[in-house]
Amino acid sequence: MTPEIKSMIEKTMENLRRNNIKPYFVETKEDVLPLVKTLINEGDTVSNGGSMTIKETGVMDEIKSGKYNYLDRAREGITREEVEQVYRDTYSADVYFASSNAITESGYLYNVDGNSNRVSAILYGPKSVVLVCGYNKIVKNIDEAVERVKTIAAPPNSVRLNCGTYCAETGKCVSLNKENPEICDGCHGSGRICCNYVICAQQRHVDRIKVIIVGEKLGY
Repeated sequence: MTPEIKSMIEKTMENLRRNNIKPYFVETKEDVLPLVKTLINEGDTVSNGGSMTIKETGVMDEIKSGKYNYLDRAREGITREEVEQVYRDTYSADVYFASSNAITESGYLYNVDGNSNRVSAILYGPKSVVLVCGYNKIVKNIDEAVERVKTIAAPPNSVRLNCGTYCAETGKCVSLNKENPEICDGCHGSGRICCNYVICAQQRHVDRIKVIIVGEKLGY
């Protein structure tokens, strides 16, 4: 890791802390799970948002291990009505795991969702929110966060979810074809995953949101 990246991570962590968001740093993805186990208790009710990062770090396997009351929205045979109930039950969870689409050096979390069960749980409900993020999610400011979602995060996620959107086909948001696109501009396809845009700044509930920054590139 270069001195520049280390400095960027340190600055981001300092500003997350200033915003009442608890930051952690681990060197590798293998270091994530031992830390996560200190942030969760056996028997806790846990849930998660869609995230490649928590899969890559072994967090998904851990929370599905049987040690916890896992609210599983993807279990075999689950009905749409049951999925919706899982979303609602998640607001009463002890711990919620996800990642963030971007983290600014000024300590803001930027997230964009389609269904918005993830962003809503980050904002309110679960007692503790743990976001696991590779350092590649760190950007200088909100403008770079917006660009990151439109060019790096949303396109591969749209492919993964078979959304059939413009970005899935071209690798970038259609709004970038405009001269001065607004933050919420995008396609009007039925499979659009960029519907609600959320910035988490200073938090009232100190350390409720925790961000584990990993010294590797992970997720989208």
